[in-house]
Amino acid sequence: MSALGALASWPVERATGAVVGPDGSLDSAGDTGWTTRIASVTKLLVAYACLVALEEATLALDQAAGPPGSTVRHLLAHASGLPFEGSEPIARPGERRIYSNTGFERLGEMLASAADMSVATYLAEAVLSPLGMGHTELRGSPAKDGWSTIDDLVRFATELLEPTLVAPATLDEATTEQFPGIAGVVPGLGSYDPNPWGLGFELKGHKSPHWTAPEGSPRTFGHFGGSGTFLWVDPDARLACVVLTDRDFGDWAPPLWSSLSSSVLTEHSQS
Repeated sequence: MSALGALASWPVERATGAVVGPDGSLDSAGDTGWTTRIASVTKLLVAYACLVALEEATLALDQAAGPPGSTVRHLLAHASGLPFEGSEPIARPGERRIYSNTGFERLGEMLASAADMSVATYLAEAVLSPLGMGHTELRGSPAKDGWSTIDDLVRFATELLEPTLVAPATLDEATTEQFPGIAGVVPGLGSYDPNPWGLGFELKGHKSPHWTAPEGSPRTFGHFGGSGTFLWVDPDARLACVVLTDRDFGDWAPPLWSSLSSSVLTEHSQS
């Protein structure tokens, strides 16, 4: 049985997933064409659209954005001081890693204004259409209202392993810790000091326990969503994994995700 075979025993009604290498899918399980809500995995897509906007000079990392003293970089790295939800800052910019849906919504407003089009349209034109992600759509908030399929997210994960829409150096910057050393909370997992984050990408670093494979590279990056979804990329193993389910995130998820991720690395790093 392949590593993804474990999905059949998960406490969910529906699960589908894929293992991805630089040339695309290496293995899959379940209905890979099933369209479902990806919750905060949406942030990865929007962050990537922002990287395209940076290269086009539509945005600049250090331009003012969000609360006073905050920039586009702060918003992408969850370091603006904005709370999870709400408009009033609860810390000074760069002081704490405060995971913020509001921060991504502010970012979306700025991108829409700078590009003179909606975030959904910019995302479609800059990322989704070029990658052939025809079943992916932003239906609301750029923080959490994306819908997609495994087939489409395989295309996106392949892009994260071998970037074509942005320069490799741009993706390297996006997956490098921003505002190094600050502490904060990964919602649903707990507090970490430090809590490394890139430009929209959560970084594994030395967080323990974590939702990715314990033996995975500290350079592993990705995101999970409250809809029971995740996408990670291990750049050292040259592998990625994507899973979608129909059960909201809860205590059931991190240990199963971590175990599956370990099995994926064991199986495919040796193949």
